[in-house]
Formats: sequence, C-alpha cells, structure tokens
Amino acid sequence: MSLRVLGIPGSLRGGSYNRRLLEAAREVAPDGIVVEIFDLGGIPLYDADLDTDGVRPEAVERLKASIGAADAVLFATPEYNHSVPGVLKNAIDWASRPAGRSPLRGKPVAMMGASPGTIGTARAQMHLESVLLATLARPLPHPGVLVGGAEQKFGETGRLVHESTRLFLRSFLEELSAWTRKVAAGRDATPESSGDPRTQARDRQAVFDGRMAHEPTADHPAEEPVGAGRD
Repeated sequence: MSLRVLGIPGSLRGGSYNRRLLEAAREVAPDGIVVEIFDLGGIPLYDADLDTDGVRPEAVERLKASIGAADAVLFATPEYNHSVPGVLKNAIDWASRPAGRSPLRGKPVAMMGASPGTIGTARAQMHLESVLLATLARPLPHPGVLVGGAEQKFGETGRLVHESTRLFLRSFLEELSAWTRKVAAGRDATPESSGDPRTQARDRQAVFDGRMAHEPTADHPAEEPVGAGRD
C-alpha cells in the first residue's frame, strides 16, 4: 500500500520556490510514496465564531479532511521576517481545532524550505516545529531540508535541477516514510521523540546552527532578506 504524504506549501505565490520544492518531492518520491499538494489559497483567517461543526468554512473542512486522510504531512515553508508566514500559521491554527480532535494530533510531520538566501528558511522551520509540537503532531527527528540559493537550483521552468538536492530530497522522503511507519507501529519512543520538547528544540537548534555555518559572499549574503520577498 502506498504511503500518502500531504504536501502543504506556506506560500500563495504561484511560482513559489516552496511550492516547486513540493513538486520536486512528488517527482523524486521513491516507489510506494505518493505526494499530494494542498493549496491554502481558499483558507480564510481563523475565526473562532466559525469554528464549529456545520458552520466551519468548506475550505477548512477540506484541509482537515485531507490531513486526516494522509499518512504524513510535509510542510514547505518560506521565511518571512525570520518566522513562519501568516498563511501557514493560520492554516495550522484551523487544523489544530477543536482541541483533542485535531487531525494533526499524533500525525507524522516533516518540514523543509527553499529561499534565495543561504540558510534555506532554517529559522522559520525552527518556529514551525514549535507550532507543530503544540498541536501534538509527531515531527520527524531530522534537521529538515534547507535549500539555500534557490535561484540557482531551480531551472527557468521552475523544476528543481540541482542534482545533489534532488538526491537529498529523495533520501529525506525515505526517512519520512520510515518515521511514519514507526509512529503507526508505536515504535517512535526514541530519546528525541520521547523527551521534553524543550530539550528536543535545543538539540535541533544545535543542529541548525551547524548547518547554518557558511562564509558569506557577494552572491550569498549572510542573512536571509528581511520581509516577505521571493519565497
């Protein structure tokens, strides 16, 4: 039976690098893994007055149903002002409710991101993981896919052409598949997944810090562009 992975891009831009990264994941996915992409364009701003059965917006119901039907969820997040875009946080807020009945509860999840800057949305992924832990989702114990210099790694047609990134992405999906099956079998009590979330976050910070080390150049500045630019 194929493993169903729901890919959620945290950008509404049609040519978003993060949407393209999910398209690349769909393209390089090993046999037995199917990646489906969900567009957040129709999700309204969270309104607790509308968050009841029979009143909840249809687009939100589709999001929740899609998460519930998937074996795992893969988020591809841009980085806006050193954090998660509002459109993605808003969608997670909808999906996290009602408390105790969220389709994210216990769901295997993973995250990745692409950016023209050098650190590939690392800070946004750190914040995203904190948000997902609050929903009681089960993040893949992995530092994430950090695709920096995206302008050089995606071709003119938008296809990911950087071969080592494609290979890494395929390997990442294999790890997500193994993690999903492990969670489903109740065998995910690794030191990282069973420990205090604050310890887990600190350990991941150390990994991110190691991955972020680089020598800035004129073409690749040391910082991600501040604001919501090319995502």
